[in-house]
Amino acid sequence: MISSKEDYIKYLNQDKKALGVKSKSLEDKLVRYISPNPIWTFQKRMRKLEFYNNCKNKGIFKLYVFYLKYRFKKISIKLGFSIPINVFGPGLSIVHYGTIVINSRTKVGSNCRMHACVNIGASGGKKEAPQIGDNVYIAPGAKIYGDITIANNIAIGANAVVNKSFNEEHIVLGGIPAKPIGEVNIKKIIKHI
Repeated sequence: MISSKEDYIKYLNQDKKALGVKSKSLEDKLVRYISPNPIWTFQKRMRKLEFYNNCKNKGIFKLYVFYLKYRFKKISIKLGFSIPINVFGPGLSIVHYGTIVINSRTKVGSNCRMHACVNIGASGGKKEAPQIGDNVYIAPGAKIYGDITIANNIAIGANAVVNKSFNEEHIVLGGIPAKPIGEVNIKKIIKHI
């Protein structure tokens, strides 16, 4: 969770690296100005809102936080995301825009790579939501729900339904309900770590 200006800069830099956003040349900057990456725009707005909401939500800044929430909600609806703030650690990479629904009580560690049609939430009217570790790959259509924990360095397969905890690292989860179906070197999937 962002708790200082240094954290904010760290999160932005890690997200930029995860998404493969280049910013060195004038040509890259011009291309981004003419045709901005909507996911990078979303993530920048999310991190900025997290920073101001967590660190500067007093006095006149309350109005600015309200404005940031408005802009964040607007781009969230445009991209089909229902992603609350203060859920993801640094290094988030959303691969495609499309329906993504995340419960506000979910916590996801650093370097998460996630595709479209992912749903992470509570179960059966309970408030508890999944707690997901670092370096986790979530394939398209995965559903993760309930009061569960997912260890570090795990890949969750397409359309998997994860409804119980998995504490073993370096495994691939797949199926309905999900179960370990193999081993994985997560660095081959999440290349920026």
